[in-house]
Amino acid sequence: MTRVLLAAVLAVPVLAALMPQPAAADFRLCNRSSSRVGIALGYKDGNAWSTEGWWNIAANSCETLLRGDLVARFYYVYAIDYDLGGEWAGKAFMCTREKEFTIRGIQDCLARGFDRTGFFEVDTHEQKSWTVQLTESKTSQAEAALPPGGPPPLPPPRP
Repeated sequence: MTRVLLAAVLAVPVLAALMPQPAAADFRLCNRSSSRVGIALGYKDGNAWSTEGWWNIAANSCETLLRGDLVARFYYVYAIDYDLGGEWAGKAFMCTREKEFTIRGIQDCLARGFDRTGFFEVDTHEQKSWTVQLTESKTSQAEAALPPGGPPPLPPPRP
């Protein structure tokens, strides 16, 4: 009886590993550059805008920024190259600060004591998960990468 019980207990983790797992639906960012980067993310949280930062992502690695099904079509990313300088930026201005932050609202950044930072837009096409690739060539660029056939690469970062 003890052997049967022991075999059953040992089989549970093996069977659990073989069970189909639900697909992960997340917002991920992959840093395909040779530098460490800092990431800030902006998105609409219900009826209000939120910005969060900083995720520090090593060269040639990925990080999940938001877990679970995406609830918005558009997300906004700002990235800074810690090693070589430069940034991946855009024309959607939102609030940030130098230290770790979560900021509600995108109006009056400077008056509220925050920095006003230009984020680039990521159109997820209402997918449940999305991955953004920060890449570099002669000049760095960012591109949405999941699903295939996403939008074209964004302009290079400003030095």
